[in-house]
Amino acid sequence: MVVTGVALGLGGELEEHLLQAGAIIVGLVTMAAASTLLPALLSLLGDRVNALRLPIVGRDHPAKGPFWTKAVGAVVRRPAVALTLGVLILLAAAYPVLGLRTGTSGVESLPDSTFAKSGALALERSFPGTSTTDPAQVVISGDVASGAVTSAIARFEASVADDRDFGPSQQQISENGQVALISIPLVGDPDHTQARRGLERLRTDLIPAAFDGTGTSVLVGGATAENVDYSDVINHWLPIVLAFVLGLSFLLLTLVFRSLVLSGTAVILNLLSVGAAYGLLVLVFQHGVGADLLGLQQVERVEAWVPVFLFSVLFALSMDYHVFLLSWIRERYAQTGDTAEAVVHGIAATGRIITGAALIIVVVFAGFAAGQLVTFQQMGFGVGVALLVDATF
Repeated sequence: MVVTGVALGLGGELEEHLLQAGAIIVGLVTMAAASTLLPALLSLLGDRVNALRLPIVGRDHPAKGPFWTKAVGAVVRRPAVALTLGVLILLAAAYPVLGLRTGTSGVESLPDSTFAKSGALALERSFPGTSTTDPAQVVISGDVASGAVTSAIARFEASVADDRDFGPSQQQISENGQVALISIPLVGDPDHTQARRGLERLRTDLIPAAFDGTGTSVLVGGATAENVDYSDVINHWLPIVLAFVLGLSFLLLTLVFRSLVLSGTAVILNLLSVGAAYGLLVLVFQHGVGADLLGLQQVERVEAWVPVFLFSVLFALSMDYHVFLLSWIRERYAQTGDTAEAVVHGIAATGRIITGAALIIVVVFAGFAAGQLVTFQQMGFGVGVALLVDATF
């Protein structure tokens, strides 16, 4: 059992590391292909690259789109009003993120056609109040055969015996008398509010009250404990990841554009877009605003890995757009010396390309959002909304 658990744990860590390494390798290979293979291919094709143009949408387009020229021209004429309005909209969209709760989805989030959900609903319907999840595993290390520890175990089992947050406990003691295991079922799904509340009470109230002064080490594991600890680790590292990515992006942009203002503006705008995506994610999935209309599920918590994943993907994609756009603006400014004209020209020349690229990714992730599993719904919705926000603002 122990060897199997260790192997599964190592397997999970190995899978996570492989995914991370795979994402990095894909990025490096794509960058290498874009700077070597693509130019060589275009050089070989020459003018034949346009040989199979479509009759309508494939005709030549002007370098600058008239729509973007007029839209950006209106913004440039009233920059303070446009800036204030855009920031207020993004902040309003990001406000719900203050109520973000992370965790994992339980059986209630599964499609109604699955046997697991049907069985759980039947159990709750036929035996209301008795539906329990995987038990909390209370491990007691020490001289569990001593009178003090035996009395503490008895006090602890008595404290949970008639509690509505727990089911009937079961006790096991190792052959050498040094370890005791008490299995205590928690009510509801492993990440349900009541199960989390029961786990918190075990760790902070019931166990310290029973075992203080016994000289034993008491640990609490199980599915709910694993979910809570996993969320805590993610929440602990998320600000560190944010600070690292933001700081490194600011440094690299400063080296490229030689401007602290441009770098700071790009980082802040990307952060606002990501914050708006987080807020809309909370608004739809936790509060259920528009969930039925969009065919999405309302759940208690956002998957713990989704915020980190969204930030990493969204910040990388939106930063690509910003670098592309700012490069055009800076090149035009170097030619004319006119900031307003350079901004209008840069956005008008790249607006159609950036919007098209964003819509392609939105369509791809809309497929995830259209699925039945809430995990993929959150991922697809978050990426799609964030890219729409970033391409718009």
